[in-house]
Amino acid sequence: MNVIITGASKGIGKAIAQTFAAAGNQLFLCARNAATLEATAKELTAAFPSSTIHWKAADLSKKEEVQLFADWCLSFGDAGILINNAGIYLPGDASNEADGFLEMMMNTNLYSAYHLSRKIIPSMIHKGSGHIFNICSVASMAAYNGGGGYSISKFALHGFTKNLRHELKPKGIKVTGVYPGAVLTDSWGNFDNSNKRIMEATDIAAMVFAAAHLSVQAVVDEIIITPQLGEL
Repeated sequence: MNVIITGASKGIGKAIAQTFAAAGNQLFLCARNAATLEATAKELTAAFPSSTIHWKAADLSKKEEVQLFADWCLSFGDAGILINNAGIYLPGDASNEADGFLEMMMNTNLYSAYHLSRKIIPSMIHKGSGHIFNICSVASMAAYNGGGGYSISKFALHGFTKNLRHELKPKGIKVTGVYPGAVLTDSWGNFDNSNKRIMEATDIAAMVFAAAHLSVQAVVDEIIITPQLGEL
């Protein structure tokens, strides 16, 4: 199956790529940093020779690069699964964050998924099947200290996900929103997780993979997954 994964060079995106590569799928990966993405693609190719790994560096905060990436993916055939994972986190407060901060968050966290999905959806409609995963956040569901523009952009991604689910269900296309709490990624810097306080990226990948392999008549609308001891 052709699986498109954005923000795939590290963190949650890389963990998802590893899980789908282990199952022998054909992957199309993108991230902004070409060197990191190439290293990830080579690592996956070596570890999972039954899977075919394609990669293309792209800054999905820019509409023109989204469209070029989508056209490149579709040149190999129809997409089976699209995982909109590209995103950026920076703390802020809506009342005083720098001018342009919200626009940056929206371009990366919402518009990347919006524009890429709109380019990929026609191929899914053509074959009458497909599955779109939008990696949202618990920040999509409640305000919190320091959320600001990031939380606003994730609320918007949640709204986009709900609308896609409503629009596409008659066409045989599944849409799932994924709402992780704290996950050990680069956003946490040098956080010491030796006491297993927050989740691993592989936890999110396992849930996405499971949701992608249900019967045709079943869909998981939302995956909400948080640390056992609660958010920090």
